[in-house]
Amino acid sequence: MVESAPLWAALLVPPALAALALVAAAGDAALGARATGRPLTGALAIPLRETARLLVQQRRAVVAADRLLGAAGPALVFVAALLAALVVPVGGRAVLDLSYGIVWFNAAEVLVWAGLWLTGWGSNSPYGLAGGYRYIALGLAYELPHMFALITAALGAESLRVADVAAAQSGLWFVAWMPVAFAAFLLSALAISFVGPFGQAVGRDLAGGVLVEVSGPDRLLLLAGRYLLLAVTAAVGAVLFLGGDSGPFLPGFAWLLLKTVVLLALLVGARRLLPVLPLQRLEEVAWVLVIPLTILQALLVAIVVLAR
Repeated sequence: MVESAPLWAALLVPPALAALALVAAAGDAALGARATGRPLTGALAIPLRETARLLVQQRRAVVAADRLLGAAGPALVFVAALLAALVVPVGGRAVLDLSYGIVWFNAAEVLVWAGLWLTGWGSNSPYGLAGGYRYIALGLAYELPHMFALITAALGAESLRVADVAAAQSGLWFVAWMPVAFAAFLLSALAISFVGPFGQAVGRDLAGGVLVEVSGPDRLLLLAGRYLLLAVTAAVGAVLFLGGDSGPFLPGFAWLLLKTVVLLALLVGARRLLPVLPLQRLEEVAWVLVIPLTILQALLVAIVVLAR
């Protein structure tokens, strides 16, 4: 059992996630530069320059736009990532050592649905609203396999406490006998973070979709929230399927950081490598292929747990 960290440890969560998000953004910028033939030098400076530019950019004024919703939506995405990170045990302690930590993590992610939809609705733009509805459609399709993947890990550990799931992998990481759940978790992480082939909510065919009328600090919160979500899902994936901080020679927090960075690199790379499919094809893949496979994976794990 993991003890809760002192309350002041919650202050360390934002800078830690921000550092991981910056690394992810820099890596994404480097991959983008390589794809277009530009030099890779200064990749880290690209997200820093973009951050500085958006901080001083004036907010765009749109006729009859709901400014409250337009500001609350991006902030909700940002806050959701921070709340999800509170149950990740680091160095043997979690800020919130909850008996229902997996449920807390999933509930925090669901807040992103509201954030994207509120942003699109508040923009008073048909493109923004269409982008918000696109995200809801993809969210419904990929939240189910995401939930089944989380349930599968909880079944294997017979606990909803995140730290218990990590402790249950002392002999064998869950990824070894739950590969479908692990793959579904990573795939749905891309969908929740609306990146790569799942970036339909901010698609170019909608002139930017949800982002079409978002500018200045609001746009920064929304874009930064994407990388924060990728970072926190990578950390949770490392705990639920890769044994968390278990490993030889290195201290526990170093192992967790290493596994998180590896998964984060995999997610960022997948954003560039996976093909972009039409929205209806993405939903077809989820409902026809991914959801049945994750249900079957959960059933097999449940049988193993009952047998032992």
